[in-house]
Amino acid sequence: MQRETGRGRQIRRVVVATSNSGKVSELQEALAPLGWQCEGLGSVTLPEETGSTYEENAALKACAAAMATGLPALADDSGIEVLALGGQPGVYSARFGNVGSDVERNVLLLEKMRHKTDRRAKFVSVLVLAYPDGKLEEYRGEVTGQLLEGPRGEGGFGYDPLFLPDGSALSMGEMTLEQKQAISHRGRALAALLAAHGA
Repeated sequence: MQRETGRGRQIRRVVVATSNSGKVSELQEALAPLGWQCEGLGSVTLPEETGSTYEENAALKACAAAMATGLPALADDSGIEVLALGGQPGVYSARFGNVGSDVERNVLLLEKMRHKTDRRAKFVSVLVLAYPDGKLEEYRGEVTGQLLEGPRGEGGFGYDPLFLPDGSALSMGEMTLEQKQAISHRGRALAALLAAHGA
């Protein structure tokens, strides 16, 4: 598959290749300046995330959706990397501990951090835009911060209530969607995508 920049590609419709409703909402709002019509997966089944990097996992999902629908498809893979845990859970953030819910994953992460004093962490997001002809575009964003000792806020999803970005008084779970997109890992990856497509 060939990687390229976004300039020169005319897109009217794009499939958002995720079953995570929180990600769908964020991506739809963020892509509004491009005038793209965002569509859901419909009956498309995404492959398992078997890659060892965010880039590989996002590409797996985006390519599968693009090939199945004949439309450009945008997929995200993201995770939280905790320094004291050697970068875990990283690419396994959504499957951390093989537990079923965000709350359970948050509890597990806090348990692993119980006796840790270094709470530095970062969120990483990689967006892959795949075309039916096999061409790919990749955009990466990161935000550093601290892992809180307990959840704050009911917004966002995933590990957002546990993450305090550097320079912020609000956890990502306490932010509005607009506040979060302005500084988040996914917001930064989206900003790179928007710039590449002339927005």
